[in-house]
Amino acid sequence: MIPALLFFASLVNDVRGFIARHDLPAAERQLRAYQAQAGATPEFAAALSWLARGALDAKEYDRAQTLAAETRKVTLELLRTHGLDNDPWLPTALGASIEVQAQALAARGGRSEAIAFLREQAGLFGATSLGERIHKNINLLTLEGKPAPELEASQWLGGQRASLAGLRGHTVLLFFWAHWCGDCKPELPILANLQRMYGPQGLVIIGPTRLYGFIAGGLEAAPAVETQYVEAVRRQWYTGLERMPVPLGAANFEAYGASTIPTLVLIDASGIVRLYHPGAITEAELSTRILAVVRR
Repeated sequence: MIPALLFFASLVNDVRGFIARHDLPAAERQLRAYQAQAGATPEFAAALSWLARGALDAKEYDRAQTLAAETRKVTLELLRTHGLDNDPWLPTALGASIEVQAQALAARGGRSEAIAFLREQAGLFGATSLGERIHKNINLLTLEGKPAPELEASQWLGGQRASLAGLRGHTVLLFFWAHWCGDCKPELPILANLQRMYGPQGLVIIGPTRLYGFIAGGLEAAPAVETQYVEAVRRQWYTGLERMPVPLGAANFEAYGASTIPTLVLIDASGIVRLYHPGAITEAELSTRILAVVRR
């Protein structure tokens, strides 16, 4: 007989595959079959969180909240014997359960309730790997229309050091990226085009990044080695953006909740955030948003 854990070794991938095909019932059947044989393992919790996200994307908000609550219950029980950041699945599970709960509340008109819930979770888990993700969701609900947090970094790559206070009168686009990020590279020619188009009208692009403790192939690297690698990636891929200032440090990611890479933040000439967008964005959409801010 094939052991249950071996048979379901790709549970998360299987569940995500069904969700991508919009077949939530099949995803749940796979999930419950695993649960019946293997119990509530960390991978089960992660797969359950993906099912909650699938229900949220389908706008099945009651179902999404029910699945998020189940994910949270299972994960907190597992945390009695597992360290949150010592297991690859548990941060995924708990982070998604928090995110889905907040987004479902907001989608149903409970914006204030969602923000209060997220701030409560930030108090509980802000010092863990979930901190940036929780702050990202707070920012999604609160940052647009508010003053942009100032940039902080002791080390800068690329162009000269820049401060948001010193850039008043300019439209600023923050592009949070990582050396390992595959979704960042397709954004680079878009940003270069937008810089050429709107630079004469005052657009300044700044590209915050940070160290992660590894380089190509997942090899562990000391900060000095990884910094050299980040600079090599920047020089290879950032054609047309060579002079873009790149603040290097984790503080900006924490302040902006940039747990999704890339994250783009558009700031107007008065220092007010006009767009907070985790994930990739099309050139047409970003150009429209920049043009609206430049014309203010």
